[in-house]
Formats: sequence, structure tokens, C-alpha cells
Amino acid sequence: MKLLSAIALIGLSNTIHAQTDSSTIQFGVKGGVNFSNIYNEEVDDNNVLTSFNAGIYASFPITDLIAIQPEILYSQKGAELKYDNAFATGEAKFKLNYIEVPVLVKFNLTENLNIHAGPYVAYLVDAQVKNNSEGGSFNFEDNYNNDDFNKFDAGLSGGIGLEFNSVGFGARYNYGLSKIGKEKEIAGTTYTTSEGKNSNLSIYATFRIN
Repeated sequence: MKLLSAIALIGLSNTIHAQTDSSTIQFGVKGGVNFSNIYNEEVDDNNVLTSFNAGIYASFPITDLIAIQPEILYSQKGAELKYDNAFATGEAKFKLNYIEVPVLVKFNLTENLNIHAGPYVAYLVDAQVKNNSEGGSFNFEDNYNNDDFNKFDAGLSGGIGLEFNSVGFGARYNYGLSKIGKEKEIAGTTYTTSEGKNSNLSIYATFRIN
């Protein structure tokens, strides 16, 4: 009887411990590299800007297999554009700095491997346009400023992650659904920046702090 009681107690203790672990809210920090561009109709790998992302996250387990993970990130997106037209020849960098909030549903495929997906919204903190022109009358840096870009962005996120005891690694793609720019007319020509949307691939690392 004592042996059975001891076995039952050990089993109950393990069950309680497992339930506690599965219901523990996780907090952490994360950061990584962005590979972004601005697309009009179809996403391609042209004009890619290499930048960064950093922020914090929390993971709220629903079951052992599913969790909700909101994040708050500082993420720089944009594009590196090479141009050659009647106005000028050169290179321009559009650096769009956002406070981004994705809300993801995370599916744990194994103990360490997960996939995640969900929407994101973002607020434009600052837009930096740098220009290196080889001649001509048009200069992106002189003709674009913060007022030429929409303050809010939204889209869809999806990715894959590897998580261990305190560290993790992952890759995620953000598909923007909102136009990033406003109508811009220069010398009688309406530029298509207003039709552009964000496209961004992130490679990141996470560090759990609890």
C-alpha cells in the first residue's frame, strides 16, 4: 500500500509539474536581420535592402501544441533602388523605420520546432531617404520626406522557429497589404511609390528571460 501510494504521489507530482510547465507564460527578447523590398504587383528579389529588427515577445500557451505570441518590434524595412531615366542616374535607399506588432498563433510541431502565422500592424516612426545620384535634375533625398509615406502598415506574417531552453532561432516572412506611400507627382509624372507595399524576410534569434 505504501508503495502504491508513493507511485501515485510521484505520478500526481509529475502531472502537476507538466501542467505548470505547459501553462507558463514565456517572455523574451529577439533580434535579427531584415531583407526587405517594396513591391507593386508581384514580390521579387530585386532592390533588396539589408537592415535589422529588434524587440520583445511573450508566449501565452493555450495547450501543449498551441500558443499565442504577441511581439513589439523595431523593424527597418524599405528598398535599395537603382534608377536610370531621363531625370537622373543613381541609387536611392528608402529606409522605413516601424514599430511593428505581430500577433501570431504558434503551432508546436515537436518539442523544439514550431510554425507560426498571424497578422501584423505597424506604425512608421521615421522615413529616411538617401540618394547617390550620378547626375541629372532629380534627387530622391530632396524630393521625399516623412509626409510622403503613410503612417500605418498592415499585413500577414508566417514563419518557422527552433526553440531550446533559453535560446531560439527562426525565419519569418512579412507580406504587406497596405500601400506605404502617398500620391507623389513630380514634373507632371505620378510616381508608383504610392502603389508599393512592404515585403520582408527576417532571420532572427531569441533569448528567453524567464
